[in-house]
Amino acid sequence: MAIIRQYIAPLLVLLVFIVALVAVSARIFLPADMAAPAPIEETGVILPATAMDLFTFSK
Repeated sequence: MAIIRQYIAPLLVLLVFIVALVAVSARIFLPADMAAPAPIEETGVILPATAMDLFTFSK
């Protein structure tokens, strides 16, 4: 159990940190139009008009 606590757990933490650092710093090398967040389109939700319509959809 001490081997896991002394060697494996710190190695896993270090690996996660390095992967996160590489993923974040990779944005430097992206073209300018890809470095921006993706656009979000508004999507409409169609709701039934009455409670009876709701029951017809469940069949």
